[in-house]
Amino acid sequence: MDNLEKLDIENYKPLREIVFEYLRQSILEGKLEPGKRIMEIQMAEQLGVSRTPVREAIRKLELEGLVVMVPRKGAYVADVSIKDVLDVLEVRMALEGLAASLAAEKISDDEIEELTSIYEEFESYYKKNDIKGMIKKDQEFHNCIFNATGNDKLNQINNSLREQVYRFRVKYISRYNKAKELVKEHKDLLNAISNRDSDGAHKYGMKHIENLTNYMMEELEKYKEK
Repeated sequence: MDNLEKLDIENYKPLREIVFEYLRQSILEGKLEPGKRIMEIQMAEQLGVSRTPVREAIRKLELEGLVVMVPRKGAYVADVSIKDVLDVLEVRMALEGLAASLAAEKISDDEIEELTSIYEEFESYYKKNDIKGMIKKDQEFHNCIFNATGNDKLNQINNSLREQVYRFRVKYISRYNKAKELVKEHKDLLNAISNRDSDGAHKYGMKHIENLTNYMMEELEKYKEK
């Protein structure tokens, strides 16, 4: 069975929400891999709950695109194709450039300190080859930039893409053989934003995602060659 634990139901949230959040996080972190069938009875027994909250969670996950229902077969964890990733990155490139540019104009001194601290932690995890730590700080770094824009609508759009980005961030950082370049790209972004260089921040923000896109294109070519 999957590497899932029973839930801690001593929580103020409704059980269906606890099950939903737990299954969603398991999918995002890769504990439930793409193509994996989710069987209500076995999942309920494994998590120590009844079938009802599992069924409700599956329906909600389907609405978010994380689960697909196959007629006469059941629920499966949705796959993320290279095209899906490239489509998301195309949007992220524009958003990242805009966010970095706005952040450079609006960021507070406290937020600069926070962004700097996150960057230093990311660099520290890189030196220790701590992939999990790098993934966490990479996400925090970009979220800090978006928050610094003060633009609620931009944040909403970013949040809607966050889960799709997260699902391949693990694979990207784990397999990317130029992780050192990620540190440099973050440093360039940090410097531009800290210096309130809007144009420079916009350039580095877009370049950062462009490099990601190029990597994914290389992965696609490798896949075609197989």
